[in-house]
Amino acid sequence: MGYVQNTKEMLIKARKEGYAVPAFNIHNLETIQTVIDAAVETRSPVILAATPGTMKYSGRAYIQAIAEVAAKENDIPIALHLDHHETIESIEESLELGVKAVMIDGSHADFEENIKISKAVVDKAHKYGATVEAELGKLVGQEDDKIVEAEDAAYTDPDVAQEFVERTGIDSLAVAIGTGHGLYETKPNLDFERLEKIKNLVEIPIVLHGASGISKEDVQKSISLGCAKVNISTELKIPFSTGLRDFMMENPEETDPRKYMKPAKEAMKEAAIEKIKICMSDGKA
Repeated sequence: MGYVQNTKEMLIKARKEGYAVPAFNIHNLETIQTVIDAAVETRSPVILAATPGTMKYSGRAYIQAIAEVAAKENDIPIALHLDHHETIESIEESLELGVKAVMIDGSHADFEENIKISKAVVDKAHKYGATVEAELGKLVGQEDDKIVEAEDAAYTDPDVAQEFVERTGIDSLAVAIGTGHGLYETKPNLDFERLEKIKNLVEIPIVLHGASGISKEDVQKSISLGCAKVNISTELKIPFSTGLRDFMMENPEETDPRKYMKPAKEAMKEAAIEKIKICMSDGKA
């Protein structure tokens, strides 16, 4: 019915209409199926986000093929998005396979180097009809094997963000406003004033990373201040692994993946539906 698309129109529509498209980190066939089932049931557009670790684990071609089948068989907007890729080489590999949405994460580099690498990816990706997300400022926490300590976290400077967007030509911007990857040990204190300044200076959609553990109120306030894409990972992993673990403990003799994956997928789907409703993207497909 459809095809794997880029995120341009998807996110522009979301920002304009006051909701966000959820970007769920997926890892394999089961997690993609689960996220798609949740999105189809709620009639929500959805972004399948794959980190370098996911690509290494499952294989780029496999992930691409599964996403393409999902898009072909369902009539909702579906994007496969490279999440936190750090090299132009790894991004190019997926562009050649047909991926249409990528994130170049140069937030570990200095400002000029981040601009240089982000612009190079924009020049390359736009030739393939792909959209580019970049990040300015570092997020506390862990994504795959990369850890950013609290003292190294840098909030996104609104004026610098405007210059960054203008000089790179990116399609969406991930900002650091006090969120982090993983779950929070204490209640996060988000800098909404900073986010509002960025929204007023930057026309492109803004991306909220590290949304696992952020309250519904804070997520929706972020959406009202220009966040059109919300990234969720940990809060889907937990129910999946809990569902699987509980079933295996209750059925220690079970060896059939078709049976023990089922409760894991059901628990994860419930969590995904809850996040879709928080993003207010249900019914927007």
